[in-house]
Amino acid sequence: MTKKELLEAIHRIAELECPGLSKKAVEVTLKALGDVSTATLKGGGEVVLPELGKLAVKHRNARMGRNPSTGESIEIPAKSALKFTPAKVLKDALA
Repeated sequence: MTKKELLEAIHRIAELECPGLSKKAVEVTLKALGDVSTATLKGGGEVVLPELGKLAVKHRNARMGRNPSTGESIEIPAKSALKFTPAKVLKDALA
């Protein structure tokens, strides 16, 4: 689903609850969600997306790995990775 398709779908559904809602308002809200989520995750917090799941940053320690083509040991540096945990509602809907 593209950004445009997402905005259209959200607008169609939200307009049922709030007639007269503009597409621009939906776009601004979606952008604000991204900005707030980014700031929260950078600050070490978690972002709960109702009925979707939870976003969090997980730290991965440095470790030793192996190059599959040469068999040579290599060091994999520490990094922070984004982790998504789906909500029960979403898991049940997809089951």
